[in-house]
Amino acid sequence: MTLFSLILGFALALSIAALAYWRGSLSPSGALGALIVGTLVFAIGGLAWAILLIAFFVTSSALSHYKARAKEPLAEKFQKGHRRDLGQVLANGGWGALLALAYAFAPQPILFVAFVGALATVNADTWATELGVLSKTAPRLITNGRVVAVGASGGVTAFGTFVAFGGALLIGVLASGAQFAINNYQLTIDNWQLLIVALAGLFGALFDSFLGATVQAIYYCDFDRKETEARVHRCGRATRLIRGWRWLDNDWVNFLASVFGSMIAVVGYWVIGNLVIW
Repeated sequence: MTLFSLILGFALALSIAALAYWRGSLSPSGALGALIVGTLVFAIGGLAWAILLIAFFVTSSALSHYKARAKEPLAEKFQKGHRRDLGQVLANGGWGALLALAYAFAPQPILFVAFVGALATVNADTWATELGVLSKTAPRLITNGRVVAVGASGGVTAFGTFVAFGGALLIGVLASGAQFAINNYQLTIDNWQLLIVALAGLFGALFDSFLGATVQAIYYCDFDRKETEARVHRCGRATRLIRGWRWLDNDWVNFLASVFGSMIAVVGYWVIGNLVIW
């Protein structure tokens, strides 16, 4: 990483963070988080890494505003609103930033694969969350298939799963295209490997739902008689924990899911590479 790349990365990250803040997609702390994550990824990873992170930020911000009025009644179920704060930004981009930092000291291609898996996961999960709640069919708990309320943690639908697949696939296509350009527009096995392992993002998003259905902290507002992910309900009253681990909030679930998707991508990349060798 050179001083020029650091300055350029900072400038690009600052522009995107400022635009997202102006659009109402980020809170002040969220803009700071985006500046930190973006600077590390843009300055260290280069163009290929930057394209994936920008794709996630742009699509997630756009989808958070899509049919916002229709999704407003569900806001009370979620821990936070659509204006992402520092915790949410680090939950979705923190692992990717750490991978970029590791790449600065050990520029191994496998770290880019891990980054692809992480970004595919958070993109898939965001798409599924923002669009899946608009599904015409009732969600079912991923663990036992029981019908649950729309927006309930751990609930999945066929439409939401399909959307998650699309979110992961977009990252795979962009990663494969970037690799294609880096290789002087020559098709290599890396192009197909990156496209396939991005589907690890779908497994990462499903893992997110699994955590939401099992160990994520879920609270109950006795006054409004509603479940929520927040410790303080929108009515202003404190809630009580009814299941899950108190420390495991939605931000931690998102972070752990991105790590999981990253690991699946690395394993998938290795397995595909070895199958090709044989």
